[in-house]
Amino acid sequence: MALTIRLRSQGTTNRVMYRLVVTDSRSPRDGKYLEALGWYNPFGADDATRLCFKADRVQHWLNNGATISECAESLVKQTAPAIIKSLNERRLAAAAKRRKRRAGKKDATKAVATKKVAAKKK
Repeated sequence: MALTIRLRSQGTTNRVMYRLVVTDSRSPRDGKYLEALGWYNPFGADDATRLCFKADRVQHWLNNGATISECAESLVKQTAPAIIKSLNERRLAAAAKRRKRRAGKKDATKAVATKKVAAKKK
């Protein structure tokens, strides 16, 4: 089950609020969710009434493999940029690991091809 952290629509027409939730990526936008992590009110006057979420729980779910949507990521970045910074560091580390593994495969392929060419010349 692929988990994602995203916004869930609440409220009425022209007065929308959002909940920051952890949900299965296959469930609909306003469908069931595993855990509510906070809320976002775009009509809030100041930061305290506009955005509130549990940073420790967001970090917990990200550490357990959940992905985060673009909108949710930008909201989390406003309040807790350290969470997004650590997420980006992990993404970069994973990409570097993939590049290193691919480079190793290319080197192994070249070595095998060189051996075949040398065998044919003999």
